[in-house]
Amino acid sequence: MGNGGTLMDANQELVANLVKKVLDELTHSSAGNHQANSGDGLFDTINEAVEAASVAQKKLIQLSLERRKEIISALRKAVLENNEQLSALAVSDTKLGRVEDKIRENILCATKTPGVEDIQPFAVTGDCGLMLLEYAPVGVIGALTPITNPTGTLINNSIGMIAAGNAVVFNSHPNARVVSAKMVQVLHKAIIDAGGPAGLVCLVRVPTLDTAKELIEHPKVNMLVATGGKPVVNVVLRSGKKAIGAGAGNPPVLVDETANIRRAAQCIIDGASVNNNIFCICEKEAVVVQEVYETLIKFMQETGKAYLLTPEEADRVTKLVMTAEGKINGAYIGKDVQIILRDVGIEVNDEYRLAIFRAPKDHPLVWKEQMMPVFPLVCVKDFKEAVEFAVKVEQGNRHTAIMHSTNVEHMTEFARAIQTTIFVKNAPCYAGIGLGGEGHTSFTIAGPTGEGLTSARSFTRQRRCTLVESFRII
Repeated sequence: MGNGGTLMDANQELVANLVKKVLDELTHSSAGNHQANSGDGLFDTINEAVEAASVAQKKLIQLSLERRKEIISALRKAVLENNEQLSALAVSDTKLGRVEDKIRENILCATKTPGVEDIQPFAVTGDCGLMLLEYAPVGVIGALTPITNPTGTLINNSIGMIAAGNAVVFNSHPNARVVSAKMVQVLHKAIIDAGGPAGLVCLVRVPTLDTAKELIEHPKVNMLVATGGKPVVNVVLRSGKKAIGAGAGNPPVLVDETANIRRAAQCIIDGASVNNNIFCICEKEAVVVQEVYETLIKFMQETGKAYLLTPEEADRVTKLVMTAEGKINGAYIGKDVQIILRDVGIEVNDEYRLAIFRAPKDHPLVWKEQMMPVFPLVCVKDFKEAVEFAVKVEQGNRHTAIMHSTNVEHMTEFARAIQTTIFVKNAPCYAGIGLGGEGHTSFTIAGPTGEGLTSARSFTRQRRCTLVESFRII
């Protein structure tokens, strides 16, 4: 593959060296005495972690808001300074995504996660006096984090939860254990260096289903936050505690006859291939009106980043990435398109980021959240049919939908029909979380419980103070 292959080899060597360095550091840390636990945020048991977090949270709320702002600034800075290492480790540890996209993910979370400014108090005055509404911390939060975005979720949650005055105990996905530990160490050190209390961010060293259960049931955990699929969200919703759930999605992208097709082609490739499609907001399937269907495919090919599968190739790829039971083959989730295609005998150069194919309405990859750079495009007769079908394939997750159109009435109609938490118009999916779009970012997108893109305010409880006497000066 010429220079492309040489560059890939160099990148892999860089990643390998960075990962070896981090693993050596973590091994050294684990070999130390238990006193290290209080100094790096890592704990052997959930109970130890929760106890430390409980003490830290009480210390945090004794600090001024200015000090809290300094802690948040330190967290942002630490992420940016360690970004390359963390991104490489995330891909190596989880075997998912692309290093260059992880770097963008971490920058986004470090810079566009709201801080203390999100919890400003609200006051109302009138003839009956004053009402003051404040956003108070909940205390200790137990957070279950996914394999797909271990760095982004920990960065985003830590900044938001601490800004709101809380401490957090993370139970990471077991297959993201190494990078999650390093992420917490970076965040914990930044807090200490900024004069904050030890234990504001904590992580159990060896996360399991049992430690997740312990975290959910621990009496000193006041709120639960689950970022993942339906099973984990359902568990926290049955806990009896205040819970925020960020569930799965199957985001459709609808393209009508009025769209700027060349722009739509580039946006869909960018969105559907970012981090090899492991973001829950990524375009998972396209629903395209017949009038522009073939033009869209042609323009996607012309970018040089989308490989069009023949019907026979599409069948081979489908059989590879789906099991006989109709489930997604986890071995190919988050893998580069070159790896997937190579395993069915197709060699493509390193410039490709996505494999696309013409798909019938009942194709299994249209209905499954595949989380890999294999992208089905469905042809429909007209806009009315497109809306009806896109709503069906979104399957009521109310997560994300994308649309390319210049018809305002069409965009309004689809948005009202699909009822998703995020609705992106004429841009890649990730504009909806602030990457190239306005608004703050979140990697805990709470569709099931309704908070939407979570921020510091999501991790608070409202407290009202009322003064019933003359207060106003007018």
